[in-house]
Order: sequence, then C-alpha cells, then structure tokens
Amino acid sequence: MAERGILYIVWGKRHEALLERSIASVKAIHPELPIHVERLPEGSTLLDKATMADISPYEETVFLDTDTVVLGRLDYAMEKAQKFGLAVSVCECPWARRYGGIEGDMIEYNTGVLFFTPKSKPIFDAWRDCVRSVDSSIVFMHNGTQQKMPLNDQAGFAVAVDQSAQAPFVLPYNWNFRPKWHLSWFGPIKVWHDFEPVPQAIIDNNKNQSDPKAIIAMSAFR
Repeated sequence: MAERGILYIVWGKRHEALLERSIASVKAIHPELPIHVERLPEGSTLLDKATMADISPYEETVFLDTDTVVLGRLDYAMEKAQKFGLAVSVCECPWARRYGGIEGDMIEYNTGVLFFTPKSKPIFDAWRDCVRSVDSSIVFMHNGTQQKMPLNDQAGFAVAVDQSAQAPFVLPYNWNFRPKWHLSWFGPIKVWHDFEPVPQAIIDNNKNQSDPKAIIAMSAFR
C-alpha cells in the first residue's frame, strides 16, 4: 500500500474535463504523489462517496472532488491528518439541520476535500453505515422558487462526526474555497472548489500571499 496519495471518485462522463483539470493541478504542485481515480458504475450517487475509506489504496489519503484545483502545497493538512486522523473544512452552510433528517446545531462539513488516515476509520465506518438511512434531502430557494435536492452525502458525514468521540482537525476555508459563498479571505487559497476556472487575480494574489515575508492581508471579490 502506498504511503500517501490523491483519491478521486467519479461516475459517468460528465466531468471528465474537470477531472483532468484537477489532476493537472495536483501534478503541478505535488508531482511526488500518486493519483488513483475510482470509477463507480452508472447509477452511483453522491451517497457512494461514503465508501471512500474502503476504496482508498493509501495509508494517508487526500480526497478531492473533480471540481477542485490545487493551488498550494497541502503538507500542513496531511500532517494534521496524521495526528488527528481526519482534517476537514466546515461547509459553506455550517447548519446540518438544512437536511430533512437532522435537527439542532449539528455542524456540516464539506466532503469535497478530505485528508484522512486509518485513525479515522470509526468515523468513515459510521458514515458508510448511516449515509443511506439519514434523510439527506434539502429544501432550498433558487431564483425565488422552492426546490428540493433528493440526497447528499454530507448529511451522513455530519452525523458520523457528531456522534464520534474523535474530533477532526478543522481547517479554515482556504483549504476548500467555495467562491460562490466565500467572498473574502486572508492569505493564500490552497484548494479552489468550483466548476468555474480560477481567475488570474486569484493566482496572482496566491503568489504574493504565499511568500513567507508577505504581510497577510484580506482579499475580496469585487
């Protein structure tokens, strides 16, 4: 088993160009890391992401959604995964109660960028075991009309983490940057997570803010 590597899980052919973009970004920043693309059968859904710990061929796994772009070294997050078992960012919507089967103040995490080791096996086992029993439907507003998303993997993940005695290491959203919702930030962005291309202004800002001598400053979309 390889010590450390990148894992993608895909099904269908819709996002092949995005997958190629993401893989290219990994190779540019972390050429030393092996990459495994797990292709699930047609009919698979987001819920099948809950099996990623069983699928991963690595002792230390960096899981990336296909619509991510790696913009900076990921060593810090991988080191925290070694220590805590799991490193993850809070979701842009931190309230897991947006799902039909969850109440109260439970925190939702974004599972599009995860750093984990076998230390976190109890969390991933619980996620896999509960992901299909938790009502993960979401009622939301879009363009003034009420709509419903039938399922999402993050509901089960929130339950698994909440019920675990093991606390993950929580990364700031620079490590899982969602530009539709994260409109300002400090320092360099490590992982861009969006279908849209990374703006040149972000790349330029990252170069400046990644300098160890740079004054860490707030940046914002204008």
